[in-house]
Amino acid sequence: MIDCVAGAPPMRDAIDAVRAALLEGLDPEQDPPRSVAEVPPGQLLLMPAYWGRYAGVKVASVAPGNPALGLPRIQGGYLLLDGPTLSPLALLDAVALTSVRTAAVSAVAADALAEPDAARLVVFGTGPQAHSHVEALRAVRPVRELVVVARDPGRTKEFVAGYRDLDARVGTAADVAGADLVACCTTARTPLFDGSLLPDHTTVVAVGSHEPDAREVDDVTVRRSIVVVEARAAALREAGDVVLALRSGAIGPDALRTLPDLVRGKADVPAGRPRLFKSVGMAWEDLVVAAKRHETARGDRR
Repeated sequence: MIDCVAGAPPMRDAIDAVRAALLEGLDPEQDPPRSVAEVPPGQLLLMPAYWGRYAGVKVASVAPGNPALGLPRIQGGYLLLDGPTLSPLALLDAVALTSVRTAAVSAVAADALAEPDAARLVVFGTGPQAHSHVEALRAVRPVRELVVVARDPGRTKEFVAGYRDLDARVGTAADVAGADLVACCTTARTPLFDGSLLPDHTTVVAVGSHEPDAREVDDVTVRRSIVVVEARAAALREAGDVVLALRSGAIGPDALRTLPDLVRGKADVPAGRPRLFKSVGMAWEDLVVAAKRHETARGDRR
């Protein structure tokens, strides 16, 4: 019998699960490439993965026109399987799962990259990922100030109003000049800010796209920064922020560091340069977080 499991694990549990999997030897380079089928309303995505005691597959749809209809842009389901037998174990909501796992991965990277006293966070976007990234980054750094930058004034003010426990306000792209942390959580296809404004100590996470011709950060940001990706192969296929910078000559492929090496202490992070973590979202992340949610629901302490 397949369990239908609601929601996702708490953010701190998801962060711990991602970090633990990487420390235990999970290799993101082994993930099968994401399958993307273009259809008239958008895209259909298929993302399988296998690790340890579990296997799983996410089936998701991306429909850019849905928000105007009052529907989620991303929808789908996640089927978690027993690793040794591939027997179905649980069905989870892919939207809740994606929202938490993306931010959890960003938090693992930021925890290794950001200054210990990073307190001022600038967030681009007002969607679910923007909210999740505020929560996740607050879990690893003492965030006290929040600046929100987005296109819709009404939604931006509403977003800010939800964080009365922080010094929160509406801002502009120029506010990155005073940021300790920057989270890019948008559907933008062109850069959101001028990379020359970034202070040398700032950590940027960019999660908005998985297409080679879309980007949220400019060549200046990439050239100035220590650049960390989940996996080189995935970044070179899907991370427009990286692909376009490589194409222009802003950086070379040897400049890329990987998240596993960062977490395991094998990647150097010299001071005096901004740090950029570019995530495209990978199947192993869904699997690790789905497994954590399943185990929590069943009271599994193994």
